[in-house]
Amino acid sequence: MENPRWVRRPEGSNWGEFGPDDNLGRLNLITPQKVREGVAEVVEGRSFCLSLPLDLPGGTALNPNRFPPVLRPNLRAGQINFNFAMDRLNPGHTDVLCDDLAVLHLQYSTQWDSLAHAGSMFDADGDGVPEPVFYNGFRAAEHVAGPSDPDDAGMAALHDRSTSTAGPLGIDHMARKSVQGRAVLIDLRAHLGDGRTLVGHRQLAEIMAADGVVVEEGDIVCLHTGFAEKVLAMGGDPDPEVLHGFGAVLDGRDPELLEWITESGLAALVADNYAVEAFPAREAPGPNAVLPLHEHCLFKLGVHLGELWRLTPLAEHLRAHLRSRFLLTAPPLNLPGAVGSPVTPVATL
Repeated sequence: MENPRWVRRPEGSNWGEFGPDDNLGRLNLITPQKVREGVAEVVEGRSFCLSLPLDLPGGTALNPNRFPPVLRPNLRAGQINFNFAMDRLNPGHTDVLCDDLAVLHLQYSTQWDSLAHAGSMFDADGDGVPEPVFYNGFRAAEHVAGPSDPDDAGMAALHDRSTSTAGPLGIDHMARKSVQGRAVLIDLRAHLGDGRTLVGHRQLAEIMAADGVVVEEGDIVCLHTGFAEKVLAMGGDPDPEVLHGFGAVLDGRDPELLEWITESGLAALVADNYAVEAFPAREAPGPNAVLPLHEHCLFKLGVHLGELWRLTPLAEHLRAHLRSRFLLTAPPLNLPGAVGSPVTPVATL
């Protein structure tokens, strides 16, 4: 399998299987038939918004590098363009206008990770020296490019210019795919409660069997743990000690779980918690990834990850009606070059 970017691909990866320049990964499995299967799940005509307010969790308790959004008015003719009476510029006009801007950390709240969010040090060119690469062999600095000096990041002049791009792995490619199809919810919370539980494949399979949940190729899998509902209840003032010990998380070190993700053919993986998997992962001999499930999904398989989705009201309704499948519509922002994106997913039943 020849490719201009790599001569070796990681063990267990699917690089090249969707084409030499593929940048959608397993979203390719969301075919027109899968969309029709999702639409077929709409029998009640009821919709659920699966996004937290984008100013939650609040503060920086979950991640010290990500900050809440900031809203500011922009300017019109050098004046504050908020509650702006147009009569001030054109006497006799009755309009009162508001315009604003947002400073957003794109992975602060309910989000999608693009395939550029997590790569790995891997010897893709076979010269014996690992280099930083991403899904399908796209290279750091060449394809996924950013500044090397913090002074060049542009933080001091936010309106100046973009200083980084995820290039061919940007979230905009996901947006143009639309991300609409059949989703399947696995209700971990209903079986495991709110205590911290590390979930491997055996336990996941038992829960799926107990609830009659079946995952087929091209399905988007959603994991309900109750974490986002706990965040919501904290009202923007999260307690990191409580949150870091709350709810079920996938065990990214479990090889059988990673193999299940591969073999299931799931198109994308979503959770209502932070990171989907345990962070940091269980200790293991190095070298290894801090986030092994991220490495397996984003780097090896091209499986996009969704985090901090609000799934509890949907999960409760599905359980009450003995259902697990629904139509999911969840495109990210069509923002060229972005590594991640806020999302307002909608589940339709």
